[in-house]
Amino acid sequence: MKILFLLKRREDYSETLHSSSLGLSTGLFNSASFMNDMLNEGGIESHLEVVVDNNCIDRVVNQHKPTHVIIEALWVTPSKFAVLRNLHPKVKWIIRLHSEMPFLAGEGIAMNWIAGYMSYDNVVIGVNAPRMLQECKDYLAAKSPGRIWDYRVVYLPNYYPQEYQSKTLDKSKDIIDIGCFGAIRPLKNHMLQAIAAVKFADSIGKKLHFHVNAGRIEMQGGPVLNNLKSFFEQIYDSGHELVNHRWTPREEFLKLCSQMDIGMQVSFSETFNIVGADLVSQGVPLVGSTEIPWSSSLFNAQPTESEEIYNMLHRTYKYSKINTMLNKRNLTSYTNETKQIWLKYFKRKQNA
Repeated sequence: MKILFLLKRREDYSETLHSSSLGLSTGLFNSASFMNDMLNEGGIESHLEVVVDNNCIDRVVNQHKPTHVIIEALWVTPSKFAVLRNLHPKVKWIIRLHSEMPFLAGEGIAMNWIAGYMSYDNVVIGVNAPRMLQECKDYLAAKSPGRIWDYRVVYLPNYYPQEYQSKTLDKSKDIIDIGCFGAIRPLKNHMLQAIAAVKFADSIGKKLHFHVNAGRIEMQGGPVLNNLKSFFEQIYDSGHELVNHRWTPREEFLKLCSQMDIGMQVSFSETFNIVGADLVSQGVPLVGSTEIPWSSSLFNAQPTESEEIYNMLHRTYKYSKINTMLNKRNLTSYTNETKQIWLKYFKRKQNA
């Protein structure tokens, strides 16, 4: 049993895999790296490669000779597997999706490609969310009534390393630093969270520094960023500020997270939310979304309800230690289960 994770290169992928200081980390790269390390620690040989495009796949597969290749996200055209199947007939291919259906709907090729992959019996769809698992099966059942898809669409959730720092919320400061990190896109819900954060800061008599990553705009996120900037420009006299941060390697980003008083991730759609896990790993209390599978329900808010987000900020501020304790516990439980799911899946294949 030998696993190979494949990602398509983009300008913000980390180059640390190749001992270079160039490049930046992304959630997808981090997710695959965590999984790769977890499998190796669990006794299954695994490797990770970042390639330029479809045409590089044959080379790295010949180099590593894996039994299973995991393609992270949708970037390999279905027709490519007609070629790859002939070149590597014994390899099993897993296309791993990282989104719920509302987010995936923004990928214009998603439905065609998912159906196209199922034309090849050595290709499997892997998803990291239970709802998406069922929805993919429902879609394929509608396309091909009577077929059983349980072994062609499988649940492979995210893993996160259990390395936690401790921190005490400093309430003596005149400023409240709230981190709402992640790519700027509509479903991340930055605007509503900013409105709730400003109201919260006013209610506790502090100036808000609302921290975001404005360097990566995705899926029509430009108007979101424009409105976010305009919002803080219009309330300039209040003393509240929007603080933009560039994308940085993971170690630097974790250091930035550790400087926050509260984290916010009240997004409309999530399958895991690595940014939220990064904040929690640094001892920062998190106001999460009801969409995040591991965040504490005691501190989650509905993403459409600014008043509820505001109330959860107050609850988090008052009970910050309980927040971090529950979120660390939940995240640990979730990732322990993830490890068992992955190891069971591949060890079952190994013994088959």
